[in-house]
Amino acid sequence: MSPEAPSLPLSRRAFLRTGAAASLGLAAAGCGFLPEAPAPADSDEPIKVRPDGDLVYFNWADFVDPGVFAGFEKEYGVKVIQSNFDSMEGMVAKLNAGNRYDIIFPTAKWAQRLAEGNRLRTIDHSRLRHADSVFGHYDYFSDPWYDKDSAHTVPFTMYKTGIGWRKDKIGDDLTGSWDDLWNNRAKGRVFVLDDRDEVLGMAALKLGLDITTTDEDDLERITDTLRSLRPRLRGFSSDSYNNLLNGNAAMTQAWSGDMAAMLGQAKDPSVFGFEVAKEGAPVNSDCYAIPANARHPGTAMLFIDYMLRPENVKKNIEYIGYPMPVDGSEDTYAALVEPFPECLVAATDLKDDLFFRNGTSRGEQARDTAWTRVKAG
Repeated sequence: MSPEAPSLPLSRRAFLRTGAAASLGLAAAGCGFLPEAPAPADSDEPIKVRPDGDLVYFNWADFVDPGVFAGFEKEYGVKVIQSNFDSMEGMVAKLNAGNRYDIIFPTAKWAQRLAEGNRLRTIDHSRLRHADSVFGHYDYFSDPWYDKDSAHTVPFTMYKTGIGWRKDKIGDDLTGSWDDLWNNRAKGRVFVLDDRDEVLGMAALKLGLDITTTDEDDLERITDTLRSLRPRLRGFSSDSYNNLLNGNAAMTQAWSGDMAAMLGQAKDPSVFGFEVAKEGAPVNSDCYAIPANARHPGTAMLFIDYMLRPENVKKNIEYIGYPMPVDGSEDTYAALVEPFPECLVAATDLKDDLFFRNGTSRGEQARDTAWTRVKAG
């Protein structure tokens, strides 16, 4: 192991999102959510913003500063009861099993499925005192493709995908392309994310194809391209910052937020680099959402509003390494990622239409099959 850093916990998004699991809730659903539930009688009624019980919280591990949780509990006299998921598919499995949570954090495409499946409460933004800091300044989120008028969601974080590498291992003269993952100097020390959409999407962008193509000919080209990467590949792993810090990786596909989090652990940030490929970078966002069967939706609304307070936004950005689309927070994130300016995610990035989208049942099955072939080698 390199002396660069001690062994660290897994990065906050570092768990598997396997192709097999990806079929859960997809096989018969098309772009909807499986199984669709009847809309609860009160799902569209405005939520009364008041403490109505402890907050049952379901998110990626370690994605909110513990000090923010403590402040919320003290101010409102409630407890935060935390559970964590290791994938979007895992989150949905828990919801389908009948587990009840007050606040969840789906990515964009999963927010769309949940909303279309009648699984989310409507959120009246006018009842959130700090909502204007989001919707009054980030026009994109006023009417995003995944949730008309953001009727069921409030954006939580933003991120994009690029390439992280160690300059002390392979130098600093990369081309700024996804082709760099095929760099011979990194052969045998390259990782890609253990994520179906990210890996297939990377190869699609490299080939000039749609990022979520389901065309069988396109997918054949994509799998052939990824097979050519296998001799250089050390493995599939979403633990980007640990792999770079401990020297397991000379180069890795990485989420921008995890690279920013790595800066807080690196003894010498100048050893590392992060680039966004000129062919395009996938972008994504996580959302606050309140399940339709939440027992304490009023407390959930209070929590969202508390998280949007400027002091809490700043604290949380510095803790998790991901930007939050809240007015006034941009300088905080820019300062955090000064060594890696390409980690910055702006509103213009979100408008590039490089989000992963939901497909038809047949299309999703085709992507699952392609991913299985890629993993099998």
